[in-house]
Amino acid sequence: MSVLDLLPKELAQEVETTRKMLSRIPDDKYDWQPHPKSMTIRQLATHIAELPTWITMGLTTDELDFATSPYNPRKINTTAELLQLLEESIASGTESLNKASEEDLLPNWTLRNGDQVYAVYTKYEVIRHALSQLIHHRAQLGVYLRLLNIPIPGSYGPSADEMGS
Repeated sequence: MSVLDLLPKELAQEVETTRKMLSRIPDDKYDWQPHPKSMTIRQLATHIAELPTWITMGLTTDELDFATSPYNPRKINTTAELLQLLEESIASGTESLNKASEEDLLPNWTLRNGDQVYAVYTKYEVIRHALSQLIHHRAQLGVYLRLLNIPIPGSYGPSADEMGS
């Protein structure tokens, strides 16, 4: 079994959990943030929903330079819009993985802001990083929802809410 046989399966598993988590966000909470230094739910959830597109970006480009390509997220106002963005992102990431070859995973990819280089990864590492970020930020969203007393779904087993605790 190759890495490219495993990555689509892993993406699908993580996205299923992500879909459940994002679906819990009430439409009236998108501007809420737990702390002034924290992202709003809108910013965090939009980033989560976009992360599968980093798979496509990693496989089809050699770098992301914020100096020449500033980040302009789609404006999300409802959970329905958020879930639509997630589905589009999943389709993009999955299609890119299905088209890729093992050799496509080997070249380097750079994350930068002009002359400041943040990271140089192989294209495989960009994909792994995107999946890790998806998991990390989904957990962060779980804390936000918990602070709002919104029941959260389990990720790798039942949550305390699902267990009745």
